[in-house]
Amino acid sequence: VHLIPVNPVRQDGLNPKSRKRIMPDLLTEPPAIDPVYEAHVYCNIPSIAERSMEGHAPHYFKLVSVQVLIRHGDRYPLYAIPKTKRPDIDCMLVPSRKPSHPQLEAFIKHMSKGSAAQMDGSLSSLPHFPSHSLCEMGELTQTGVVQHLRNGQLLREIYINKHKLLPGDWTAKQLYLETTGKSRTLQSALALLYTFLPDFDWKKINMRHQWSTIFCSGSCDCPMRNHYLEEEQRRQYSLRVKNNDLERIYVDMAKIVGIPTRQLRASNPIDSLLCYFCHNVSFPCTKAGCIGMEHFKVIKRHQLEDERERQEKKLYFLYALLATHPLLNQTVNRLQRIAEGKKEEVFVLYSAHDVTLSPVLSALGITEARFPRFAARLVFELWQDGKRPKEHFIRILYNGADVTFQTSFCKDHYKRSNKPMCPLEKFVNFVKRDMFLIFNSTSYYDACHRKAL
Repeated sequence: VHLIPVNPVRQDGLNPKSRKRIMPDLLTEPPAIDPVYEAHVYCNIPSIAERSMEGHAPHYFKLVSVQVLIRHGDRYPLYAIPKTKRPDIDCMLVPSRKPSHPQLEAFIKHMSKGSAAQMDGSLSSLPHFPSHSLCEMGELTQTGVVQHLRNGQLLREIYINKHKLLPGDWTAKQLYLETTGKSRTLQSALALLYTFLPDFDWKKINMRHQWSTIFCSGSCDCPMRNHYLEEEQRRQYSLRVKNNDLERIYVDMAKIVGIPTRQLRASNPIDSLLCYFCHNVSFPCTKAGCIGMEHFKVIKRHQLEDERERQEKKLYFLYALLATHPLLNQTVNRLQRIAEGKKEEVFVLYSAHDVTLSPVLSALGITEARFPRFAARLVFELWQDGKRPKEHFIRILYNGADVTFQTSFCKDHYKRSNKPMCPLEKFVNFVKRDMFLIFNSTSYYDACHRKAL
């Protein structure tokens, strides 16, 4: 905005000092990225109750299915900054410690009775909640548990209390639960489930194990997906090399911790620094100095610029289409079965990672979405039109915001329709056919094995 001086005339007729009035100039540049604000959003520290748009529809519509894809909650870093003390964070669950939740104590008790649950493969050997006095690498924190207790509570109020999606005597067949084999994703799923279906019967819980972070199940053979991922990684590398500020900061940090710059870069310091930041712990120091907020801001700003360029360059989009087709295809098939009258798997929960949600958002065409924060949730709602029961519609919500009409397949429909949703067939056509048009293909197999564009 430009500050335009104006000279108001005082009541006594004299000319006062020039005052400044803010006049919006519609041709201003987009606001500069604020890395600290964006980092706060990413941390997603539980504070005030959030407002959400889930479950909103005209009164004559009936909710018939909900599928939820979550990112695990706040976790301890996956990487350590060499030669520094690890952030001192306690992963024991202590209900009296903030952030907490009214049901945290009951959750801990219920989790310790979970031996009757059916857990696929290696999931059965994972703990149901975090319990180390010094967190292990990648372990879910108390903040992460509380984030998903809040998610589950919010979804319960809307989908169970208001819309009666599941009856009081729900059965195992009405749920579909799937998680990757990490304790943080299993524990996030259980925290959400606990407040969604309080004191659930463990015998009704059948948790499936997904070995792939992109949930490609039996359709993971896709050479072109790997090709576009490699091209995207090259793009990332070249952007990093061009950033002189970033290089200067890495050199400075490497001197502080006394290691070669290359080794510091390989230790992915932003992952560790975000943990210090989200938990309000001082950044690490050595005899040579301290890592500070300036280092953090430059690295975080680069990360945000990288996300913006990624949207523009399209390599990631091509990767995302091929990476997410198996999961979206499974979602569409289930929605179609329910639209035809099947009553199984009406509530679905996939517990996953940022590398799962991010390509799904990209493939759907939701380019305005922020990178998945801790405990992010993406929800697909299926609605039946009460006036025309054969007609079904979907709504897609990201962290409570309705993004249905940001999707590539429903953008145009919005201009012509008075309903706040998207016809199911538009989503079906996109997943079964239109996803492959950009590859000049008609099927997933063909798109995966055709030579690069």
